[in-house]
Amino acid sequence: MPDEPRWLTDREREAWLALAKLMFNLPSALDAQLLRDNNLTLFDYFVLSVLSMTPGRTLRLSDLAGQLSSSLSRLSNVVKRLERRGLLRREPDADNPRYTNAVLTDAGWELVVAAAPGHVAAVRRYVIDGLTDHQIDVLREIACHVTRNLAVD
Repeated sequence: MPDEPRWLTDREREAWLALAKLMFNLPSALDAQLLRDNNLTLFDYFVLSVLSMTPGRTLRLSDLAGQLSSSLSRLSNVVKRLERRGLLRREPDADNPRYTNAVLTDAGWELVVAAAPGHVAAVRRYVIDGLTDHQIDVLREIACHVTRNLAVD
């Protein structure tokens, strides 16, 4: 007979349900702002943003997927769409042509620079503003803890 599950206490269930609601609602709100103001999804923005902060604005697709905690197939579809818009281009890695690099174009740079202020304002509005420094530290600790647990699986 299997062991009885460790059911959540009332307090744990309330915390879990609050987190679940956040996980569903926050990405939608950030997507809506970016789509409205810049015709980008949140994932599009993260792709462009990571490339914008990388030396040479170039990164192997496999490394980019790792930084975004994304599958290579999901990233590849987004990269194709962003490439069609002229925001990035793909090219063989000079060190190892078996790999493909994503390169942020000037148009991609300009768009991510234009989108950043609105995105940061939305992050401040929905997440940061109103929190104490201690709460921000705890939020970071919790997010890192959960992310580490996810990486184990």
